[in-house]
Amino acid sequence: MALKSTIYKIDLNIADMDRQYYAQHNLTLAKHPSETDERVMVRLIGFSLYATDTLIFGKGLSDDEEPDLWQKDLTGAIELWMDVGLPTEKDIRKAAGRAKQVVVVLYGGRIADMWWTQNSKSVLKIHNLTVIDLPETQALADIANRGLTLSLTIQDGQILVSHDAGSFDMTPTILKEASKY
Repeated sequence: MALKSTIYKIDLNIADMDRQYYAQHNLTLAKHPSETDERVMVRLIGFSLYATDTLIFGKGLSDDEEPDLWQKDLTGAIELWMDVGLPTEKDIRKAAGRAKQVVVVLYGGRIADMWWTQNSKSVLKIHNLTVIDLPETQALADIANRGLTLSLTIQDGQILVSHDAGSFDMTPTILKEASKY
């Protein structure tokens, strides 16, 4: 018998002062049986950094043809493709050919650093790619649960994560920014 996904219900309040985006989102996330709490929460941070009314969670781990998050325009063209974790260079190039903008959100500390060392030379050439490293994601994993209320305040590139039991700061590092074209 196949394992089923675990459903997370998340009430997310985003105050992104860098983008002037303020919204309340009631999200339902499916956690793949092979996915960790840390990865689910990193997907949530990725959503928060690029949140719009049309950004949605894709099948990600369940389907190689879909990203973890994406946004399409009214014609079905992919405006944003976001992968979380350590995708292959081949997968990044494929996404870059299909989407106007590609974002990779790395996490995992030393493993993410090793991935960047191995792949940076080749991915730096992809003009529509942004690579973000989220160091110190253990605090995210520690607060993960199936019913969660979060408030995220984003200002000057820093994220304040507030939850029922307290708050903590995160500082994403932008390793590569997409070219302005």
